Amino acid sequence: MVLKIFFPQCCNKADSGLLVGRWIPGQNSAVVLAVIHYPFIPGQVKQYIHQMRGQSGVDLTVLGSWSMPKEGQEGMESFLRDLSTIFPQGQWLQLSREMGKIGFRCEGEKGGEKDKVIFIHYEQRKVMLSQLHPIENGVPDPQTESQLPQVFGTVCQSEPLFFLDKYDDSPVKLTHWQSEGREGSIIVELMKQASTPVCLLTTWILTLSSVCLPRILNVRPMRFISSKLSTCVQLSYRTEHLQTVSSPTRATTHNHFMRKANIFVSFFVDVSLGLLLVSWMYRENRIGKLANTLVPAADHIAKELEELLQWLMGAPAGLKMNRALDQVLGRFFLYHIHLWISYIHLMSPFVEMILWYVGLSACLGLTFALSLLSDITALLTFHIYCFYVYGARLYCMTVYGLSSLWRLFRGKKWNVLRQRVDSCSYDLDQLFIGTLLFTILLFLLPTTALYYLVFTLLRLVVVMFQGVVHLSVDFINSFPLFSMGLRLFRSYRLAEGVKFRVLCEEPGTPLHLMMDINPLKVSRVVQTYRTPTYSCYPKDSWLALCKKLFLGELIYPWRYKTTKID
Repeated sequence: MVLKIFFPQCCNKADSGLLVGRWIPGQNSAVVLAVIHYPFIPGQVKQYIHQMRGQSGVDLTVLGSWSMPKEGQEGMESFLRDLSTIFPQGQWLQLSREMGKIGFRCEGEKGGEKDKVIFIHYEQRKVMLSQLHPIENGVPDPQTESQLPQVFGTVCQSEPLFFLDKYDDSPVKLTHWQSEGREGSIIVELMKQASTPVCLLTTWILTLSSVCLPRILNVRPMRFISSKLSTCVQLSYRTEHLQTVSSPTRATTHNHFMRKANIFVSFFVDVSLGLLLVSWMYRENRIGKLANTLVPAADHIAKELEELLQWLMGAPAGLKMNRALDQVLGRFFLYHIHLWISYIHLMSPFVEMILWYVGLSACLGLTFALSLLSDITALLTFHIYCFYVYGARLYCMTVYGLSSLWRLFRGKKWNVLRQRVDSCSYDLDQLFIGTLLFTILLFLLPTTALYYLVFTLLRLVVVMFQGVVHLSVDFINSFPLFSMGLRLFRSYRLAEGVKFRVLCEEPGTPLHLMMDINPLKVSRVVQTYRTPTYSCYPKDSWLALCKKLFLGELIYPWRYKTTKID
Protein backbone atom coordinates (compact mmCIF):
# COMPACT_ATOMS: atom_id res chain seq x y z
CA MET A 1 0.00 0.00 0.00
CA VAL A 2 0.94 3.66 -0.45
CA LEU A 3 1.20 5.86 2.61
CA LYS A 4 0.53 9.54 1.89
CA ILE A 5 1.89 12.06 4.35
CA PHE A 6 0.71 15.65 3.96
CA PHE A 7 3.57 17.70 5.39
CA PRO A 8 3.53 21.51 5.89
CA GLN A 9 6.41 23.41 4.30
CA CYS A 10 6.85 25.58 7.39
CA CYS A 11 8.01 22.49 9.33
CA ASN A 12 10.79 21.50 6.89
CA LYS A 13 13.48 23.03 9.13
CA ALA A 14 11.78 22.57 12.49
CA ASP A 15 13.77 21.33 15.48
CA SER A 16 13.47 17.70 16.51
CA GLY A 17 10.31 16.72 18.31
CA LEU A 18 6.91 15.10 17.92
CA LEU A 19 4.59 15.24 14.92
CA VAL A 20 1.06 16.37 15.76
CA GLY A 21 -1.70 15.74 13.25
CA ARG A 22 -4.50 13.43 12.28
CA TRP A 23 -4.97 10.12 10.48
CA ILE A 24 -7.63 10.45 7.79
CA PRO A 25 -10.24 7.77 8.45
CA GLY A 26 -10.72 5.27 5.66
CA GLN A 27 -7.56 6.44 3.90
CA ASN A 28 -3.97 5.40 4.36
CA SER A 29 -3.02 9.04 4.81
CA ALA A 30 -1.83 11.33 7.56
CA VAL A 31 -1.97 15.13 7.84
CA VAL A 32 0.89 16.71 9.81
CA LEU A 33 -0.16 19.99 11.43
CA ALA A 34 2.70 20.97 13.76
CA VAL A 35 5.93 19.82 15.38
CA ILE A 36 6.33 19.94 19.17
CA HIS A 37 9.93 20.82 20.00
CA TYR A 38 12.23 19.04 22.40
CA PRO A 39 12.46 19.40 25.40
CA PHE A 40 8.94 18.55 26.50
CA ILE A 41 7.15 16.55 29.17
CA PRO A 42 4.97 13.76 27.72
CA GLY A 43 2.21 14.36 30.27
CA GLN A 44 1.97 18.04 29.32
CA VAL A 45 1.93 17.09 25.62
CA LYS A 46 -0.99 14.70 26.21
CA GLN A 47 -2.85 17.34 28.19
CA TYR A 48 -2.27 19.98 25.49
CA ILE A 49 -3.41 17.67 22.68
CA HIS A 50 -6.54 16.74 24.65
CA GLN A 51 -7.27 20.46 25.14
CA MET A 52 -6.80 21.24 21.43
CA ARG A 53 -8.94 18.25 20.52
CA GLY A 54 -11.82 19.68 22.52
CA GLN A 55 -11.46 23.19 21.09
CA SER A 56 -11.08 22.23 17.43
CA GLY A 57 -13.26 19.14 17.26
CA VAL A 58 -10.50 17.34 15.29
CA ASP A 59 -9.18 13.96 16.38
CA LEU A 60 -5.63 15.23 16.97
CA THR A 61 -2.94 12.78 17.96
CA VAL A 62 0.81 12.26 18.00
CA LEU A 63 1.65 10.75 14.62
CA GLY A 64 5.30 10.02 15.31
CA SER A 65 8.66 11.71 15.66
CA TRP A 66 10.62 14.26 13.64
CA SER A 67 14.42 14.25 13.72
CA MET A 68 16.48 17.18 12.49
CA PRO A 69 20.30 16.84 12.69
CA LYS A 70 21.82 19.25 15.17
CA GLU A 71 25.08 19.45 17.11
CA GLY A 72 24.87 18.01 20.63
CA GLN A 73 21.77 15.89 19.86
CA GLU A 74 23.37 12.75 18.48
CA GLY A 75 21.10 10.35 20.42
CA MET A 76 17.91 12.31 19.77
CA GLU A 77 16.61 9.97 17.05
CA SER A 78 16.73 6.86 19.27
CA PHE A 79 15.15 8.81 22.15
CA LEU A 80 12.24 9.91 19.98
CA ARG A 81 11.81 6.36 18.67
CA ASP A 82 11.33 5.10 22.22
CA LEU A 83 8.46 7.54 22.77
CA SER A 84 6.20 5.27 20.75
CA THR A 85 5.58 3.34 23.98
CA ILE A 86 4.31 6.49 25.73
CA PHE A 87 2.14 7.58 22.78
CA PRO A 88 0.75 4.25 21.52
CA GLN A 89 -0.38 4.35 17.88
CA GLY A 90 -1.33 1.79 15.30
CA GLN A 91 1.50 3.18 13.18
CA TRP A 92 4.39 5.28 14.46
CA LEU A 93 6.01 7.53 11.88
CA GLN A 94 9.72 8.22 12.20
CA LEU A 95 10.65 11.10 9.91
CA SER A 96 14.23 12.28 9.71
CA ARG A 97 16.17 14.65 7.52
CA GLU A 98 19.83 14.44 6.61
CA MET A 99 22.12 17.41 6.20
CA GLY A 100 22.56 18.53 2.60
CA LYS A 101 19.44 16.72 1.35
CA ILE A 102 16.00 18.06 0.63
CA GLY A 103 14.12 14.79 0.99
CA PHE A 104 13.08 13.02 4.19
CA ARG A 105 13.40 9.46 5.31
CA CYS A 106 10.41 7.71 6.78
CA GLU A 107 10.32 4.59 8.89
CA GLY A 108 6.99 3.22 9.95
CA GLU A 109 5.44 -0.22 10.24
CA LYS A 110 1.85 -1.29 10.43
CA GLY A 111 0.99 -4.94 10.81
CA GLY A 112 4.52 -5.94 9.88
CA GLU A 113 4.17 -4.55 6.34
CA LYS A 114 6.22 -1.67 5.05
CA ASP A 115 4.33 0.89 2.99
CA LYS A 116 5.57 2.90 0.05
CA VAL A 117 5.67 6.50 1.29
CA ILE A 118 4.81 9.66 -0.67
CA PHE A 119 5.31 13.06 0.92
CA ILE A 120 2.89 15.75 -0.22
CA HIS A 121 4.08 19.20 0.86
CA TYR A 122 1.52 21.97 1.25
CA GLU A 123 1.51 25.62 2.32
CA GLN A 124 -0.35 25.55 5.61
CA ARG A 125 -1.50 29.16 5.58
CA LYS A 126 -3.02 28.94 2.10
CA VAL A 127 -4.74 25.62 2.78
CA MET A 128 -6.21 26.89 6.05
CA LEU A 129 -7.56 30.11 4.54
CA SER A 130 -8.82 28.60 1.29
CA GLN A 131 -12.30 27.33 0.49
CA LEU A 132 -12.30 24.23 -1.70
CA HIS A 133 -14.93 24.17 -4.46
CA PRO A 134 -15.90 21.07 -6.45
CA ILE A 135 -14.25 20.72 -9.83
CA GLU A 136 -16.42 21.74 -12.77
CA ASN A 137 -16.30 20.06 -16.19
CA GLY A 138 -13.70 17.52 -15.15
CA VAL A 139 -13.29 13.82 -14.41
CA PRO A 140 -11.37 13.76 -11.11
CA ASP A 141 -10.14 10.72 -9.24
CA PRO A 142 -12.91 9.67 -6.77
CA GLN A 143 -10.36 8.71 -4.10
CA THR A 144 -8.59 12.08 -4.37
CA GLU A 145 -11.88 13.93 -4.37
CA SER A 146 -12.93 12.29 -1.11
CA GLN A 147 -9.51 12.82 0.46
CA LEU A 148 -8.81 16.47 -0.36
CA PRO A 149 -11.87 17.93 1.44
CA GLN A 150 -10.84 16.04 4.57
CA VAL A 151 -7.29 17.42 4.33
CA PHE A 152 -8.54 20.99 3.84
CA GLY A 153 -11.14 20.56 6.58
CA THR A 154 -8.57 19.17 9.03
CA VAL A 155 -6.21 22.12 8.53
CA CYS A 156 -9.05 24.65 8.68
CA GLN A 157 -10.66 23.25 11.82
CA SER A 158 -7.29 23.04 13.61
CA GLU A 159 -7.03 26.83 13.83
CA PRO A 160 -6.83 26.83 17.68
CA LEU A 161 -3.63 24.79 17.35
CA PHE A 162 -1.99 27.67 15.47
CA PHE A 163 -2.68 30.32 18.13
CA LEU A 164 0.38 29.29 20.18
CA ASP A 165 3.56 31.08 19.08
CA LYS A 166 7.08 31.40 20.45
CA TYR A 167 6.20 34.49 22.50
CA ASP A 168 3.64 32.63 24.65
CA ASP A 169 4.69 31.33 28.07
CA SER A 170 3.74 27.73 27.54
CA PRO A 171 5.60 24.54 28.43
CA VAL A 172 4.90 23.27 24.89
CA LYS A 173 6.66 24.91 21.93
CA LEU A 174 5.44 24.25 18.39
CA THR A 175 6.37 24.97 14.80
CA HIS A 176 3.56 25.88 12.43
CA TRP A 177 2.77 28.71 10.04
CA GLN A 178 2.15 31.20 12.89
CA SER A 179 4.88 30.04 15.25
CA GLU A 180 6.95 33.20 14.59
CA GLY A 181 4.01 35.39 15.56
CA ARG A 182 0.31 35.55 14.91
CA GLU A 183 -1.00 37.60 12.01
CA GLY A 184 -3.18 40.49 13.06
CA SER A 185 -4.12 44.09 12.43
CA ILE A 186 -4.95 46.76 14.98
CA ILE A 187 -7.32 48.43 12.50
CA VAL A 188 -9.20 45.18 11.91
CA GLU A 189 -9.54 44.54 15.64
CA LEU A 190 -10.81 48.09 16.25
CA MET A 191 -13.33 47.67 13.44
CA LYS A 192 -14.52 44.41 14.96
CA GLN A 193 -15.05 46.10 18.32
CA ALA A 194 -16.88 49.05 16.73
CA SER A 195 -19.01 46.95 14.39
CA THR A 196 -21.28 45.58 17.14
CA PRO A 197 -22.79 48.92 18.35
CA VAL A 198 -22.96 50.22 14.76
CA CYS A 199 -24.83 47.10 13.65
CA LEU A 200 -27.23 47.35 16.58
CA LEU A 201 -27.94 51.03 15.85
CA THR A 202 -28.45 50.37 12.12
CA THR A 203 -30.73 47.43 12.86
CA TRP A 204 -32.85 49.57 15.21
CA ILE A 205 -33.19 52.36 12.61
CA LEU A 206 -34.05 49.91 9.83
CA THR A 207 -36.59 48.14 12.05
CA LEU A 208 -38.26 51.46 12.85
CA SER A 209 -38.35 52.43 9.17
CA SER A 210 -39.68 49.01 8.16
CA VAL A 211 -42.60 49.52 10.57
CA CYS A 212 -43.47 53.04 9.34
CA LEU A 213 -42.83 52.77 5.60
CA PRO A 214 -45.26 49.89 4.84
CA ARG A 215 -48.13 51.87 6.37
CA ILE A 216 -47.35 54.82 4.10
CA LEU A 217 -46.78 52.73 0.98
CA ASN A 218 -49.95 50.64 1.50
CA VAL A 219 -52.06 53.58 0.38
CA ARG A 220 -53.24 52.75 -3.15
CA PRO A 221 -51.72 55.73 -5.05
CA MET A 222 -48.42 55.40 -3.18
CA ARG A 223 -48.31 51.66 -3.80
CA PHE A 224 -48.81 52.18 -7.54
CA ILE A 225 -46.24 54.98 -7.77
CA SER A 226 -43.60 53.11 -5.74
CA SER A 227 -43.95 50.03 -7.97
CA LYS A 228 -43.25 52.13 -11.09
CA LEU A 229 -40.34 54.22 -9.81
CA SER A 230 -36.84 52.78 -10.04
CA THR A 231 -35.78 54.91 -7.07
CA CYS A 232 -38.26 53.21 -4.74
CA VAL A 233 -37.20 49.78 -5.95
CA GLN A 234 -33.53 50.60 -5.36
CA LEU A 235 -34.31 52.05 -1.93
CA SER A 236 -36.15 48.90 -0.85
CA TYR A 237 -33.33 46.78 -2.23
CA ARG A 238 -30.67 48.70 -0.29
CA THR A 239 -32.77 48.57 2.87
CA GLU A 240 -33.05 44.81 2.61
CA HIS A 241 -29.30 44.39 2.11
CA LEU A 242 -28.47 46.76 4.95
CA GLN A 243 -30.55 44.55 7.22
CA THR A 244 -28.51 41.55 6.06
CA VAL A 245 -25.15 43.27 6.62
CA SER A 246 -26.05 44.87 9.96
CA SER A 247 -27.45 41.66 11.41
CA PRO A 248 -25.60 40.96 14.70
CA THR A 249 -25.67 37.21 14.05
CA ARG A 250 -22.34 35.79 12.94
CA ALA A 251 -22.04 34.20 9.50
CA THR A 252 -22.09 30.45 10.01
CA THR A 253 -21.17 29.23 6.51
CA HIS A 254 -18.67 30.34 3.90
CA ASN A 255 -21.38 31.32 1.41
CA HIS A 256 -23.17 33.41 4.03
CA PHE A 257 -19.93 35.19 4.91
CA MET A 258 -19.08 35.84 1.26
CA ARG A 259 -22.59 37.18 0.62
CA LYS A 260 -22.31 39.59 3.54
CA ALA A 261 -18.83 40.69 2.45
CA ASN A 262 -19.91 41.22 -1.16
CA ILE A 263 -22.92 43.28 -0.07
CA PHE A 264 -20.80 45.39 2.27
CA VAL A 265 -18.10 46.07 -0.35
CA SER A 266 -20.75 46.81 -2.98
CA PHE A 267 -22.49 49.26 -0.66
CA PHE A 268 -19.17 50.90 0.29
CA VAL A 269 -18.10 51.31 -3.35
CA ASP A 270 -21.57 52.55 -4.27
CA VAL A 271 -21.57 55.24 -1.58
CA SER A 272 -17.97 56.22 -2.39
CA LEU A 273 -18.78 56.70 -6.07
CA GLY A 274 -21.89 58.67 -5.07
CA LEU A 275 -19.84 61.00 -2.84
CA LEU A 276 -17.34 61.53 -5.66
CA LEU A 277 -20.23 62.44 -7.95
CA VAL A 278 -21.59 64.89 -5.36
CA SER A 279 -18.17 66.51 -4.89
CA TRP A 280 -17.82 66.89 -8.67
CA MET A 281 -21.32 68.29 -9.19
CA TYR A 282 -21.11 70.94 -6.47
CA ARG A 283 -17.79 72.35 -7.66
CA GLU A 284 -17.54 75.36 -9.97
CA ASN A 285 -21.34 75.81 -9.98
CA ARG A 286 -21.91 72.79 -12.23
CA ILE A 287 -25.49 72.51 -10.93
CA GLY A 288 -26.30 75.99 -12.24
CA LYS A 289 -24.63 75.27 -15.59
CA LEU A 290 -26.64 72.06 -15.91
CA ALA A 291 -29.88 73.89 -15.07
CA ASN A 292 -29.11 76.58 -17.65
CA THR A 293 -28.46 73.87 -20.26
CA LEU A 294 -31.54 71.75 -19.50
CA VAL A 295 -34.26 74.17 -20.65
CA PRO A 296 -32.55 75.07 -23.98
CA ALA A 297 -32.00 71.34 -24.57
CA ALA A 298 -35.73 70.70 -24.02
CA ASP A 299 -36.54 73.52 -26.46
CA HIS A 300 -34.16 72.04 -29.03
CA ILE A 301 -35.75 68.59 -28.71
CA ALA A 302 -39.22 70.12 -29.06
CA LYS A 303 -38.10 72.02 -32.16
CA GLU A 304 -36.74 68.82 -33.69
CA LEU A 305 -40.02 67.04 -32.95
CA GLU A 306 -41.97 69.88 -34.57
CA GLU A 307 -39.80 69.64 -37.68
CA LEU A 308 -40.33 65.88 -37.71
CA LEU A 309 -44.11 66.33 -37.52
CA GLN A 310 -44.02 68.96 -40.27
CA TRP A 311 -42.14 66.46 -42.40
CA LEU A 312 -44.73 63.77 -41.66
CA MET A 313 -47.57 66.16 -42.51
CA GLY A 314 -46.13 66.66 -46.00
CA ALA A 315 -44.96 63.85 -48.27
CA PRO A 316 -42.38 61.91 -46.19
CA ALA A 317 -39.95 59.98 -48.39
CA GLY A 318 -42.30 60.54 -51.34
CA LEU A 319 -45.08 58.46 -49.79
CA LYS A 320 -48.71 59.26 -50.62
CA MET A 321 -50.46 59.89 -47.30
CA ASN A 322 -54.14 60.44 -46.49
CA ARG A 323 -54.11 64.22 -46.23
CA ALA A 324 -57.09 64.61 -43.89
CA LEU A 325 -55.90 62.04 -41.35
CA ASP A 326 -52.31 63.27 -41.71
CA GLN A 327 -53.30 66.85 -40.86
CA VAL A 328 -55.45 65.76 -37.90
CA LEU A 329 -52.70 63.61 -36.38
CA GLY A 330 -50.00 66.21 -37.03
CA ARG A 331 -51.93 69.05 -35.38
CA PHE A 332 -52.88 66.78 -32.49
CA PHE A 333 -49.23 65.95 -31.75
CA LEU A 334 -48.10 69.56 -32.32
CA TYR A 335 -50.59 70.68 -29.68
CA HIS A 336 -49.11 68.18 -27.22
CA ILE A 337 -45.62 69.50 -27.89
CA HIS A 338 -46.86 73.04 -27.28
CA LEU A 339 -48.32 71.96 -23.93
CA TRP A 340 -45.09 70.24 -22.98
CA ILE A 341 -42.94 73.28 -23.79
CA SER A 342 -45.28 75.50 -21.77
CA TYR A 343 -44.91 73.13 -18.82
CA ILE A 344 -41.10 73.16 -19.11
CA HIS A 345 -40.96 76.96 -19.19
CA LEU A 346 -43.33 77.12 -16.23
CA MET A 347 -40.94 74.91 -14.23
CA SER A 348 -37.74 76.60 -15.42
CA PRO A 349 -37.34 78.93 -12.37
CA PHE A 350 -37.34 75.89 -10.07
CA VAL A 351 -35.08 73.63 -12.14
CA GLU A 352 -31.85 74.65 -10.41
CA MET A 353 -33.33 74.14 -6.94
CA ILE A 354 -34.73 70.74 -7.96
CA LEU A 355 -31.35 69.66 -9.36
CA TRP A 356 -29.61 70.88 -6.22
CA TYR A 357 -31.72 68.62 -3.99
CA VAL A 358 -31.64 65.77 -6.49
CA GLY A 359 -27.83 65.91 -6.51
CA LEU A 360 -27.77 65.30 -2.77
CA SER A 361 -29.42 61.92 -3.36
CA ALA A 362 -26.07 60.68 -4.67
CA CYS A 363 -24.91 60.60 -1.02
CA LEU A 364 -27.01 57.44 -0.72
CA GLY A 365 -24.99 55.86 -3.51
CA LEU A 366 -24.33 56.08 -7.22
CA THR A 367 -27.04 53.48 -7.89
CA PHE A 368 -29.62 55.69 -6.17
CA ALA A 369 -28.56 58.62 -8.35
CA LEU A 370 -28.75 56.47 -11.50
CA SER A 371 -32.21 55.20 -10.54
CA LEU A 372 -33.30 58.79 -10.01
CA LEU A 373 -31.84 59.67 -13.43
CA SER A 374 -33.95 56.91 -14.99
CA ASP A 375 -37.10 58.27 -13.33
CA ILE A 376 -36.28 61.85 -14.39
CA THR A 377 -35.70 60.64 -17.95
CA ALA A 378 -39.10 58.94 -17.93
CA LEU A 379 -40.68 62.15 -16.64
CA LEU A 380 -38.95 64.43 -19.17
CA THR A 381 -39.84 62.15 -22.07
CA PHE A 382 -43.43 61.61 -21.01
CA HIS A 383 -44.68 63.41 -24.15
CA ILE A 384 -42.77 60.91 -26.32
CA TYR A 385 -44.41 58.11 -24.39
CA CYS A 386 -47.83 59.68 -24.98
CA PHE A 387 -47.10 59.95 -28.71
CA TYR A 388 -46.10 56.29 -28.76
CA VAL A 389 -49.27 55.22 -26.91
CA TYR A 390 -51.53 57.21 -29.24
CA GLY A 391 -49.81 55.89 -32.36
CA ALA A 392 -49.74 52.32 -31.06
CA ARG A 393 -53.45 52.34 -30.14
CA LEU A 394 -54.46 53.76 -33.49
CA TYR A 395 -52.27 51.33 -35.42
CA CYS A 396 -53.44 48.38 -33.28
CA MET A 397 -57.12 49.23 -33.92
CA THR A 398 -56.43 49.43 -37.66
CA VAL A 399 -54.57 46.10 -37.80
CA TYR A 400 -57.12 44.23 -35.71
CA GLY A 401 -59.97 45.76 -37.71
CA LEU A 402 -58.39 44.64 -40.98
CA SER A 403 -57.81 41.11 -39.66
CA SER A 404 -61.43 40.85 -38.45
CA LEU A 405 -62.81 42.11 -41.77
CA TRP A 406 -60.51 39.73 -43.66
CA ARG A 407 -62.10 36.82 -41.78
CA LEU A 408 -65.51 38.22 -42.80
CA PHE A 409 -64.58 37.89 -46.51
CA ARG A 410 -63.63 34.27 -45.98
CA GLY A 411 -66.85 33.44 -44.12
CA LYS A 412 -65.10 33.08 -40.77
CA LYS A 413 -65.39 34.69 -37.38
CA TRP A 414 -63.52 34.61 -34.06
CA ASN A 415 -65.25 32.52 -31.37
CA VAL A 416 -64.57 34.35 -28.11
CA LEU A 417 -65.81 31.55 -25.88
CA ARG A 418 -63.76 28.76 -27.45
CA GLN A 419 -60.84 30.99 -28.50
CA ARG A 420 -60.77 29.75 -32.10
CA VAL A 421 -61.88 30.66 -35.63
CA ASP A 422 -65.24 29.15 -36.69
CA SER A 423 -67.25 29.26 -39.93
CA CYS A 424 -70.07 31.77 -40.18
CA SER A 425 -72.59 32.83 -42.86
CA TYR A 426 -73.07 36.56 -43.52
CA ASP A 427 -75.86 38.29 -45.41
CA LEU A 428 -75.38 40.77 -48.25
CA ASP A 429 -75.61 43.93 -46.09
CA GLN A 430 -72.92 42.71 -43.73
CA LEU A 431 -70.60 41.89 -46.62
CA PHE A 432 -71.22 45.31 -48.21
CA ILE A 433 -70.51 47.24 -45.00
CA GLY A 434 -67.49 45.06 -44.31
CA THR A 435 -66.12 45.78 -47.79
CA LEU A 436 -66.49 49.54 -47.28
CA LEU A 437 -64.81 49.46 -43.84
CA PHE A 438 -62.02 47.21 -45.10
CA THR A 439 -61.30 49.59 -47.99
CA ILE A 440 -61.25 52.64 -45.69
CA LEU A 441 -58.93 51.02 -43.13
CA LEU A 442 -56.66 49.67 -45.83
CA PHE A 443 -56.10 53.11 -47.37
CA LEU A 444 -55.61 54.70 -43.91
CA LEU A 445 -53.08 52.05 -42.86
CA PRO A 446 -49.95 53.67 -44.42
CA THR A 447 -50.59 56.94 -42.57
CA THR A 448 -51.18 55.32 -39.17
CA ALA A 449 -48.29 52.87 -39.72
CA LEU A 450 -45.84 55.68 -40.50
CA TYR A 451 -46.75 57.68 -37.39
CA TYR A 452 -46.58 54.49 -35.32
CA LEU A 453 -43.18 53.57 -36.73
CA VAL A 454 -41.65 57.00 -36.08
CA PHE A 455 -42.89 57.31 -32.50
CA THR A 456 -42.01 53.68 -31.72
CA LEU A 457 -38.41 54.36 -32.76
CA LEU A 458 -38.31 57.44 -30.52
CA ARG A 459 -39.75 55.41 -27.65
CA LEU A 460 -37.18 52.64 -28.17
CA VAL A 461 -34.34 55.18 -27.97
CA VAL A 462 -35.60 56.29 -24.54
CA VAL A 463 -36.14 52.69 -23.45
CA MET A 464 -32.62 51.68 -24.51
CA PHE A 465 -31.13 54.57 -22.52
CA GLN A 466 -33.13 53.53 -19.45
CA GLY A 467 -32.05 49.92 -20.05
CA VAL A 468 -28.37 50.93 -19.99
CA VAL A 469 -28.95 52.82 -16.73
CA HIS A 470 -30.78 49.84 -15.19
CA LEU A 471 -28.04 47.44 -16.27
CA SER A 472 -25.42 49.73 -14.69
CA VAL A 473 -27.37 49.74 -11.43
CA ASP A 474 -27.74 45.98 -11.57
CA PHE A 475 -24.00 45.55 -12.23
CA ILE A 476 -23.03 47.63 -9.17
CA ASN A 477 -25.62 45.89 -6.99
CA SER A 478 -24.90 42.30 -7.95
CA PHE A 479 -21.25 42.13 -8.99
CA PRO A 480 -19.23 40.24 -6.30
CA LEU A 481 -16.47 42.82 -5.76
CA PHE A 482 -15.09 41.19 -2.62
CA SER A 483 -14.93 37.74 -4.22
CA MET A 484 -13.30 39.17 -7.33
CA GLY A 485 -10.74 40.98 -5.18
CA LEU A 486 -9.90 37.70 -3.47
CA ARG A 487 -9.60 36.00 -6.85
CA LEU A 488 -7.19 38.65 -8.16
CA PHE A 489 -4.99 39.30 -5.11
CA ARG A 490 -5.39 36.12 -3.00
CA SER A 491 -6.43 33.50 -5.50
CA TYR A 492 -5.75 30.65 -3.06
CA ARG A 493 -8.73 31.73 -0.95
CA LEU A 494 -11.09 30.41 -3.63
CA ALA A 495 -9.74 27.01 -4.67
CA GLU A 496 -10.99 24.67 -7.37
CA GLY A 497 -9.03 21.47 -6.81
CA VAL A 498 -5.26 21.14 -6.59
CA LYS A 499 -2.38 20.13 -8.81
CA PHE A 500 0.78 18.22 -7.90
CA ARG A 501 4.33 18.66 -9.14
CA VAL A 502 7.48 16.76 -8.30
CA LEU A 503 9.45 18.61 -5.64
CA CYS A 504 12.25 16.18 -4.94
CA GLU A 505 13.21 12.77 -6.23
CA GLU A 506 16.50 11.80 -4.59
CA PRO A 507 17.82 8.21 -4.42
CA GLY A 508 17.19 6.58 -1.07
CA THR A 509 14.34 8.93 -0.16
CA PRO A 510 10.59 8.73 -0.83
CA LEU A 511 8.89 10.73 -3.57
CA HIS A 512 8.17 14.34 -2.61
CA LEU A 513 5.31 16.22 -4.29
CA MET A 514 4.23 19.84 -3.96
CA MET A 515 0.49 20.50 -3.71
CA ASP A 516 -0.46 23.78 -5.43
CA ILE A 517 -3.95 25.25 -5.25
CA ASN A 518 -5.85 25.84 -8.49
CA PRO A 519 -7.72 29.16 -8.26
CA LEU A 520 -11.38 29.33 -9.15
CA LYS A 521 -12.16 30.62 -12.64
CA VAL A 522 -13.33 34.23 -12.87
CA SER A 523 -16.57 33.28 -14.62
CA ARG A 524 -17.37 30.78 -11.90
CA VAL A 525 -16.58 33.31 -9.16
CA VAL A 526 -19.17 35.67 -10.64
CA GLN A 527 -21.69 32.86 -11.09
CA THR A 528 -21.21 31.46 -7.57
CA TYR A 529 -21.02 34.64 -5.51
CA ARG A 530 -23.21 37.03 -7.47
CA THR A 531 -25.52 38.86 -5.10
CA PRO A 532 -29.28 38.28 -5.53
CA THR A 533 -30.76 41.56 -6.70
CA TYR A 534 -33.55 43.20 -8.61
CA SER A 535 -32.23 42.82 -12.12
CA CYS A 536 -33.34 44.46 -15.32
CA TYR A 537 -34.49 41.87 -17.82
CA PRO A 538 -36.52 41.92 -21.03
CA LYS A 539 -40.12 41.20 -20.14
CA ASP A 540 -40.67 39.11 -23.27
CA SER A 541 -38.52 37.15 -25.66
CA TRP A 542 -37.21 38.96 -28.72
CA LEU A 543 -39.59 37.01 -30.98
CA ALA A 544 -42.59 37.96 -28.83
CA LEU A 545 -41.33 41.56 -28.72
CA CYS A 546 -41.13 41.76 -32.52
CA LYS A 547 -44.61 40.27 -32.77
CA LYS A 548 -45.99 42.92 -30.42
CA LEU A 549 -44.27 45.67 -32.41
CA PHE A 550 -45.83 44.40 -35.63
CA LEU A 551 -49.32 44.16 -34.11
CA GLY A 552 -49.05 47.54 -32.39
CA GLU A 553 -49.41 46.26 -28.83
CA LEU A 554 -47.89 48.32 -26.03
CA ILE A 555 -44.45 47.12 -25.00
CA TYR A 556 -42.77 47.43 -21.62
CA PRO A 557 -39.35 45.96 -22.43
CA TRP A 558 -37.77 46.39 -19.00
CA ARG A 559 -38.92 45.14 -15.64
CA TYR A 560 -37.41 44.51 -12.23
CA LYS A 561 -37.10 40.88 -11.31
CA THR A 562 -35.54 39.16 -8.31
CA THR A 563 -32.68 36.89 -9.30
CA LYS A 564 -32.42 33.83 -7.07
CA ILE A 565 -28.87 32.52 -6.79
CA ASP A 566 -28.18 29.52 -4.62
